[in-house]
Amino acid sequence: MITHTHTISVRGAAAAVIAALALTFAGCASNTVERVSADTQMDLSGYWNDTDVRLVADEIISQCLQSPRIANYPAQHNGKLPVVILGTYRNGSDEHIDTSILQSKLEAALVNSGKVDFVASASERDELNKELMYQQSHASEETAKSLANETGADFMLTGSVKTIVDSNSKTVTRSYFVTTEMTDIETHKKIWMNENDSIKKVIKRSGTRM
Repeated sequence: MITHTHTISVRGAAAAVIAALALTFAGCASNTVERVSADTQMDLSGYWNDTDVRLVADEIISQCLQSPRIANYPAQHNGKLPVVILGTYRNGSDEHIDTSILQSKLEAALVNSGKVDFVASASERDELNKELMYQQSHASEETAKSLANETGADFMLTGSVKTIVDSNSKTVTRSYFVTTEMTDIETHKKIWMNENDSIKKVIKRSGTRM
């Protein structure tokens, strides 16, 4: 009698495991993936996304390169391109925004434009300086790079992302303000500013409160 009860319990446990696995595989089988173009505009949550980064970066780059102080710099300095260093983009919004993605897009577009030169940021310099110091002791005299030979930046690019949220029981609006500034490092004069306020989203609430 004891052996029979034990057999039933084992069979019951096995059946439970099989049922759990079946549910797991059924859940996995219901997932679908659609590959789309990287520039496809998609808004699932109403929060900041890759489309917003792309739209903001495009406007900032266009206006920055057309600004008189940047566009006329080579003519006023014997053909020398303005040298820019990337500062901090602060997230002052009410959501988590990885501003480093926007910074990287801006830096790449400005460098690839051929109209400005970029030097390493403060965080990047730490790694570069370690390699430079290593070379002083371990690299040959012919290949070791010289100390105190860095290119000094003329301007620093900084900015911030902020949001204004308005809502009622059925609708939420999220407005994004991205401010970008180019500042003369020596004089601390701001030579160019851009405030992008073109991103405004209207989110209709479902039955579940957001």
